[in-house]
Amino acid sequence: MNHRMRFLLLFLFVCLAQSLAQNVQETTREEKTVQERLGYPASARLLVIHADDLGMNHSVNRATFEAIENGWITSASILVPCPWFPEVVKWAREHPGADVGIHQALNSEWTSFRWGPVSPKDKVPSLLDADGYLPLDTPAVAQNAKLSEVETELRAQIDRAQSAGIHLTHLDTHMGALFDSTDLYKVYRKMGHTYGLPILEAKAGTHAPEGTSPPAEEVLVEKVIEIDPGIDARDWTSWYRKQLEPLDPGVYQVIVHLAYNDEEMRGATYDHPDWGAAWRQHDLDMVKSPEFRQFLKEQGFVLVGWKELAKALPKNYGK
Repeated sequence: MNHRMRFLLLFLFVCLAQSLAQNVQETTREEKTVQERLGYPASARLLVIHADDLGMNHSVNRATFEAIENGWITSASILVPCPWFPEVVKWAREHPGADVGIHQALNSEWTSFRWGPVSPKDKVPSLLDADGYLPLDTPAVAQNAKLSEVETELRAQIDRAQSAGIHLTHLDTHMGALFDSTDLYKVYRKMGHTYGLPILEAKAGTHAPEGTSPPAEEVLVEKVIEIDPGIDARDWTSWYRKQLEPLDPGVYQVIVHLAYNDEEMRGATYDHPDWGAAWRQHDLDMVKSPEFRQFLKEQGFVLVGWKELAKALPKNYGK
């Protein structure tokens, strides 16, 4: 074997070794868990305690502001079309570090407390019910909404919040409407990419998209935990404990709905006990209770928000 042939073989060997090393490095990077990408050990259990519906009314705002300021929850999301959105704007300007996102809304579920779209109604007619409001329930969205009008309204909600000076950390979906079809989910995901914001989606359960598989590195949450109708008030905290205690390492989100069981909230939800005034008072009592906070500490949960989770997104997210 001449010198030139030896040199060529050596060169090919070096190239092959470098390629294998790069593949191993890429595989290692891909196999890192979300918690590892954030600098925590693989054995860590990260928990987002998140409140929906900020902006719905003053009772919801008061309870949610209190919970964020006291560290009882780690994030919240805003219903931009709702009448008490301006109060959220004022508070957010006074608390620029607050972890808040947009609760992308295509529904208005309370029978005597309704809201319409942020967009001009003539621009999004397929999103409206017979009375000119966003519809009461999610099937109407999947059946009637034109995707172009869905995108128009979702953009309008985000744009209104950002133009008001709110520093957004994430997007999620009111009543899960954007998971009701693959096409709606694709618009939801497009909003995340367009605005560079993580979206709430999970690897399994109610917040896992059906009919499509997003890139694994974009899905930051293993599972969403949200209490179901039918739980007695006496068992409220114990229900959450039973859901959280057996969880494996990973990132999880507890969704709560906070408000005071006051005249305003009872009036808004008078015929809707599920997620109504008493329900929201139970959630508030639970997150603020020393018993629940001690449980989280004993279980070793690391409390995080979406501002931190966003750091685990791939560098080419949305590109």
